[in-house]
This record gives sequence, C-alpha cells and structure tokens, in this order.
Amino acid sequence: MKFNPEKCAIADERMKPFIDADELWGHLQQPKPDAARVRQIIAKSLNKERLTLAETAALILADEPELIEEIKNGARELKKKVYGNRIVLFAPLYIGNHCINNCKYCGFKASNKFAVRRTLTDEEIIKETEALEDNGQKRLILVYGEHPKYSPEYIAHTVRLVYGVKKGNGEIRRVNINAAPLEIEGFRTVKEAGIGTFQVFQETYHPEAYKLYHPSGPKKNFEYRLTSLDRAQEAGVDDVGIGALFGLYDWRFEVMGLVRHTNHLEAVYNVGPHTISFPRIKDASEFDIDPKYEVNDDDFVRIIAILRLAVPYTGMILTARETQRVRTEVMQFGVSQIDGGTKLEIGSYSDSLNEEQNLNREQFKINDPRSLGDVVDELLDHGYLPSFCTACYRKGRTGEHFMEFSVPGFIKRFCTPNAILTLAEYLEDYAKPEVVTKGWKVIEENKKELSGFDRLEELNQRIERIKKGERDLYF
Repeated sequence: MKFNPEKCAIADERMKPFIDADELWGHLQQPKPDAARVRQIIAKSLNKERLTLAETAALILADEPELIEEIKNGARELKKKVYGNRIVLFAPLYIGNHCINNCKYCGFKASNKFAVRRTLTDEEIIKETEALEDNGQKRLILVYGEHPKYSPEYIAHTVRLVYGVKKGNGEIRRVNINAAPLEIEGFRTVKEAGIGTFQVFQETYHPEAYKLYHPSGPKKNFEYRLTSLDRAQEAGVDDVGIGALFGLYDWRFEVMGLVRHTNHLEAVYNVGPHTISFPRIKDASEFDIDPKYEVNDDDFVRIIAILRLAVPYTGMILTARETQRVRTEVMQFGVSQIDGGTKLEIGSYSDSLNEEQNLNREQFKINDPRSLGDVVDELLDHGYLPSFCTACYRKGRTGEHFMEFSVPGFIKRFCTPNAILTLAEYLEDYAKPEVVTKGWKVIEENKKELSGFDRLEELNQRIERIKKGERDLYF
C-alpha cells in the first residue's frame, strides 16, 4: 500500500516517534471510574468500536473484583461476537540465533558465551519445514536474530524456500516474519517474497526502561524500532504485528503503549495492527531481569481482557511461553491465535536434543511443550474450532481491505467456513482416530451455527471434495 495523504489526517506524522510517557501516565492518573462508567465503556466495545486511551486507562484503573469480572465477561462476549469460537494455529521456526544486540532478557544476546550459535542451511530449513508439514502445520512464523547475515535478501530467500517445500499433502500456506526492523527498501524486498504478517515487538514502550534493557547493539535505538512498522507500511507491508514483553516495566503502561501504537497506525495509515502479542518474561540462558515488574496470572488475564475490549478487531497471539493451564484459561477472554508443537531450539523439529542443549539454543524457555495433535485435541474438548486458515492473506483481505471485511462482521462469515475446511484437511491427513471423531462432531456443531450462511451447500460439497482427496479449498 503506497502512502496516500488524502487518507491521512496529518501527512507529516509518518515515521515520527509517537510515544509520550507523560501523556500515557497522565491518563493513568485519572480518578477510578465508577461502575456505570466501566459498563458504558464495555458497551462501546461490544458495539465493535475501538476504545480511546482514556477509556482504556479507565478499565485498567477499575480494580474492584466485581468490575474486573464484568470486564472479563465483556471480553468473552466480544470475542465470541467477532471471532466466534475459532482458534488459529501456527508454529515458530527459528532460522538463526546470531545476534549483535545485548538485550538483558534474551538468550540470544551477543554477550551470552554459553549460546550455541547456528543458522540453518537451506537443506536444514527444508528438513525442518518437512517435519512441520508432517505434523499438519500450515502457518509458520520465521524468527531471526538481529545480525547482518539476516539481510532482507536472505529473509526473502528463506521465505521462498519454505513456500517451495511440499511433502505429501503438506504445504506451508502462510509465512509470517519476526525479525529486526528494516529500511523501506528492505521491507519491499521481503514483501515481494510473499510474506504474511511482519512482527516487530517494541518490548517496552517506556523510553527510559527501554534504554536500561538494551545497552548495546542496533536495538538500543528506541525511536528507530518504534517507527519500524511505519516503514513497513510505506513499503506496502500492510499486515503488521506489534507486541510488548510484559515484565520489563509496569504492565499498565505497556497496555497503554500498545493501544497508542494501534491509534497511531490507524490514524496515519488507516489500518491498525493485524495482531498484538503479549508475551511474559520467562527464563532464558544468562537471564538478568529484576522481578519488580513480574506479571502474575490474575493481572495477565486482566491484560488480555482489557486489550480485547480496547481493540476489537485485532488478532491476539498467546505463545507457548505460557503453561497449558494459563493458555486454557485465557483463550476465552480474547486470544485468537496460539502455537502448537512449538520447539524453539535451532533445528529441533527434525532433530532431538537433550535438555541442556535446548537451553543453550533457545531464545527463552517454553512452558507448554505439547504436540500440535495434543493442542488440537484439547481445543476440540473445549468446544473451540481449530483453524489453519490462510484465506484472507491469499485473497487480498489484508490491511485496509481486511478492515473493510472485518468491521461489518465478515470475519465470522468467511473464517468459520474456512476454519471448517482446514480442520477437515487436518482430520483427513494427520489426526489420530479419537481426534478425528471429535473433530467431525465439532464441524457438524459449527455448521449448525451457519444457518444464515448463504453458501452452506457449497461448504458441504467442498468438505466432500476434501474427503475425496482435494486440498486447499477456501472462500
């Protein structure tokens, strides 16, 4: 998407820093809202309207147990209204862990003398991708350390390599990216390779805290990282993901920072982030973090519920950093995407490593090591509809186009049928017999909820075609 000044309120706000710490803290100094105010804000969100900074702050400040429950219930209702019961599944594939930064919380830091540095060869990338396809994965996020060897040209090369791997009925249909910020030309290069979402997490939106945690390396430049996704938009990458690493600074401020970032992208580029991630600090090799800002489970649930209400149409990602118990609990309050069968060690999908080797090749520790099959099984047990859908990206429903489809409620209209079709593929190709039985039952239950869908007969026909061996059918 080229920049169009007619669609932007203030053209010269592009690529300018937009975080004012005093402004964000100022909103958090307002008086605590009463119950009527909180209910008014929840009602606005349930009308599918994004909240303002002041309204988000009010939900943060509403810390009475009864109001917290109302916020959680509102988030649960909103998620059902916008996303239905779908949970999109993906897996991370770490390409290389060479890094020239010294982030205090990361196992990839340049000063970590225990880290086993490695970049996958082309043959190893193919082997890893085949192993992921053998498990049924269709969506990957490729992860790279920040190092000159991971240039835009190299990232584009690895993306094309992954897309080219076909094994049996397996194929990767969407490749997202988590990598260092790029210049505009660099973003153009990776866009041409056919990427999905490009993620850049700010880690912490507080400038002084950011300086403390990033003492050296290119990442120490707060403003350059903050405006990275503006450059992506300028390059035509209109599908971007933001995130904060909770535990580095006060969680209330980080929630405000995420909403401020969303506001900025919407105001300047007419489209907000496609996804928001909210990982919590976990142990890593050479871990060096003060526990002062550690986020407990109760506050973590509040964070997810508040963000769901604040940004109704943004996908929310919860990773295997969290335990199975936590993931099961918080999915109901707003999470729309999770990973399954995750391995963070370089080369570990196709190669078994012992625990000591894992720690020195991981970026951080994971706490939900279940296989994709086990994750799918549990989702079905809880009435969720597992989805491997990639249709919106491939049909051009991204950026502004995605908003055009999602705001009127088309997410549920398009995504539930497509989720059903991808689950049908998974059941036919990869699932254990007991999971197959559960899966078809869930598909039938979800078809009943599509009574207003004017292409239900076509959906049924496509399911039958999948049973006969056809693949990659979508609306």
